[in-house]
Amino acid sequence: MLTSPTILQMARDAAQHASARQGVIARNIAHADTPGYRAHTLPDFATTLRDRAGEEMRATRGGHLNGGALQRGADQGQRARPEAAPATVKPNGNTVSVEHEMMRAARARLDHDTALAAYASARNILRSSLGR
Repeated sequence: MLTSPTILQMARDAAQHASARQGVIARNIAHADTPGYRAHTLPDFATTLRDRAGEEMRATRGGHLNGGALQRGADQGQRARPEAAPATVKPNGNTVSVEHEMMRAARARLDHDTALAAYASARNILRSSLGR
Protein backbone atom coordinates (compact mmCIF):
# COMPACT_ATOMS: atom_id res chain seq x y z
CA MET A 1 0.00 0.00 0.00
CA LEU A 2 1.35 3.39 -1.02
CA THR A 3 1.18 5.72 1.95
CA SER A 4 3.20 8.66 0.66
CA PRO A 5 1.57 11.02 -1.83
CA THR A 6 2.61 10.80 -5.44
CA ILE A 7 4.08 13.77 -7.25
CA LEU A 8 0.77 14.29 -9.05
CA GLN A 9 -1.14 14.42 -5.76
CA MET A 10 1.46 16.71 -4.22
CA ALA A 11 1.37 19.10 -7.19
CA ARG A 12 -2.44 19.14 -7.14
CA ASP A 13 -2.47 19.85 -3.40
CA ALA A 14 0.09 22.63 -3.80
CA ALA A 15 -1.99 24.23 -6.57
CA GLN A 16 -5.15 24.00 -4.45
CA HIS A 17 -3.33 25.55 -1.50
CA ALA A 18 -2.06 28.43 -3.64
CA SER A 19 -5.60 28.93 -4.94
CA ALA A 20 -6.96 29.02 -1.39
CA ARG A 21 -4.30 31.60 -0.46
CA GLN A 22 -5.37 33.75 -3.41
CA GLY A 23 -8.94 33.60 -2.11
CA VAL A 24 -7.86 34.75 1.36
CA ILE A 25 -5.80 37.55 -0.17
CA ALA A 26 -8.75 38.67 -2.33
CA ARG A 27 -11.02 38.69 0.73
CA ASN A 28 -8.45 40.79 2.62
CA ILE A 29 -8.21 43.32 -0.21
CA ALA A 30 -12.01 43.48 -0.47
CA HIS A 31 -12.12 44.45 3.21
CA ALA A 32 -9.25 46.95 3.04
CA ASP A 33 -11.55 49.79 4.18
CA THR A 34 -13.79 47.83 6.58
CA PRO A 35 -13.41 49.24 10.11
CA GLY A 36 -12.08 46.66 12.56
CA TYR A 37 -11.35 44.01 9.92
CA ARG A 38 -8.26 41.92 10.66
CA ALA A 39 -6.21 40.61 7.75
CA HIS A 40 -6.25 36.81 7.52
CA THR A 41 -3.62 34.39 6.30
CA LEU A 42 -3.14 30.68 5.62
CA PRO A 43 -0.10 28.75 6.79
CA ASP A 44 2.36 28.02 4.01
CA PHE A 45 2.07 24.74 2.10
CA ALA A 46 5.00 23.09 3.91
CA THR A 47 3.39 23.74 7.31
CA THR A 48 0.04 22.48 6.04
CA LEU A 49 1.68 19.34 4.67
CA ARG A 50 3.51 18.66 7.95
CA ASP A 51 0.28 19.11 9.92
CA ARG A 52 -1.58 16.73 7.63
CA ALA A 53 1.22 14.15 7.80
CA GLY A 54 1.11 14.36 11.60
CA GLU A 55 -2.63 13.72 11.58
CA GLU A 56 -2.15 10.77 9.27
CA MET A 57 0.52 9.24 11.47
CA ARG A 58 -1.66 9.48 14.60
CA ALA A 59 -4.46 7.45 12.99
CA THR A 60 -4.34 3.86 14.24
CA ARG A 61 -7.43 2.44 12.50
CA GLY A 62 -10.00 3.35 9.90
CA GLY A 63 -12.46 5.20 12.15
CA HIS A 64 -9.87 6.93 14.31
CA LEU A 65 -9.23 10.65 13.74
CA ASN A 66 -10.96 10.74 10.37
CA GLY A 67 -9.20 7.53 9.42
CA GLY A 68 -6.04 9.48 8.76
CA ALA A 69 -7.61 10.67 5.54
CA LEU A 70 -6.24 13.89 4.17
CA GLN A 71 -8.79 16.62 4.16
CA ARG A 72 -9.02 17.76 0.60
CA GLY A 73 -10.69 20.94 -0.49
CA ALA A 74 -10.12 24.57 -1.12
CA ASP A 75 -8.27 25.23 2.09
CA GLN A 76 -6.45 21.89 2.48
CA GLY A 77 -7.95 21.36 5.91
CA GLN A 78 -6.53 24.67 7.14
CA ARG A 79 -8.62 27.65 8.08
CA ALA A 80 -7.61 31.21 7.44
CA ARG A 81 -6.63 32.85 10.69
CA PRO A 82 -6.13 36.47 11.61
CA GLU A 83 -2.50 37.49 11.37
CA ALA A 84 -0.70 37.17 14.68
CA ALA A 85 1.45 40.27 14.14
CA PRO A 86 -0.12 42.53 11.51
CA ALA A 87 2.27 44.86 9.68
CA THR A 88 0.02 47.90 10.11
CA VAL A 89 -3.01 48.89 12.11
CA LYS A 90 -5.07 51.78 10.77
CA PRO A 91 -6.83 54.18 13.14
CA ASN A 92 -10.15 52.40 12.43
CA GLY A 93 -8.67 49.07 13.60
CA ASN A 94 -8.24 47.60 10.11
CA THR A 95 -5.00 45.62 9.65
CA VAL A 96 -5.05 45.14 5.85
CA SER A 97 -2.08 46.56 3.95
CA VAL A 98 -2.90 46.50 0.24
CA GLU A 99 0.81 46.62 -0.65
CA HIS A 100 1.53 43.63 1.59
CA GLU A 101 -1.41 41.73 0.12
CA MET A 102 -0.19 42.43 -3.42
CA MET A 103 3.20 40.95 -2.56
CA ARG A 104 1.46 37.91 -1.11
CA ALA A 105 -0.65 37.60 -4.26
CA ALA A 106 2.48 37.58 -6.43
CA ARG A 107 4.00 34.84 -4.28
CA ALA A 108 0.79 32.78 -4.38
CA ARG A 109 0.69 33.08 -8.17
CA LEU A 110 4.31 31.94 -8.41
CA ASP A 111 3.54 28.98 -6.13
CA HIS A 112 0.49 28.09 -8.23
CA ASP A 113 2.43 28.30 -11.50
CA THR A 114 5.21 26.13 -10.01
CA ALA A 115 2.70 23.50 -8.89
CA LEU A 116 1.10 23.43 -12.34
CA ALA A 117 4.50 23.07 -14.01
CA ALA A 118 5.39 20.15 -11.70
CA TYR A 119 2.04 18.52 -12.46
CA ALA A 120 2.55 18.93 -16.22
CA SER A 121 6.07 17.49 -16.05
CA ALA A 122 4.94 14.47 -14.03
CA ARG A 123 2.05 13.92 -16.43
CA ASN A 124 4.39 14.06 -19.43
CA ILE A 125 6.76 11.55 -17.80
CA LEU A 126 3.84 9.24 -17.11
CA ARG A 127 2.63 9.54 -20.70
CA SER A 128 6.11 8.80 -22.02
CA SER A 129 6.40 5.72 -19.84
CA LEU A 130 3.10 4.47 -21.25
CA GLY A 131 4.35 5.03 -24.78
CA ARG A 132 1.95 7.82 -25.70
